[in-house]
Amino acid sequence: MAAFFSTRDKKRITAAITKAEQTTSGEIRVHIETYCPSSSLERAVFVFNQLKMYKTKDRNSVLIYLATESKKFAIVGDTGIHKVVPEGYWESVKEIMLNAFTTGEFVEGICDAVKKVGKKLARFFPYQEGSINELPNEVSIGE
Repeated sequence: MAAFFSTRDKKRITAAITKAEQTTSGEIRVHIETYCPSSSLERAVFVFNQLKMYKTKDRNSVLIYLATESKKFAIVGDTGIHKVVPEGYWESVKEIMLNAFTTGEFVEGICDAVKKVGKKLARFFPYQEGSINELPNEVSIGE
């Protein structure tokens, strides 16, 4: 895993998450691992639950999941954000990532997805005075 994303890459992703969350009470996490033992969506849901992302006050967290060696990725939104985004929204975010990934721009693809998700979260869950950061912004690393 260390060979795929450098410390600098992970810091860029964390910075994108921090910036995106400045305008929303929503939460974004990025989880990266080497292998995906099931479908990408099933694994993303498993990781979402493992990271306890459902524990946000407004159920407005989003997980961007990537398995580097398996070449799989998925996006999962909790019930609060999922019920307000239009049909096909998550696929449109995945398309942004796929376009960047096909040219080898993995960090850019993730950062662009974070930015797009952040804008959608800000629309439906704007930052409120006293909002707290409920989940870590650092990239979560799996096996």
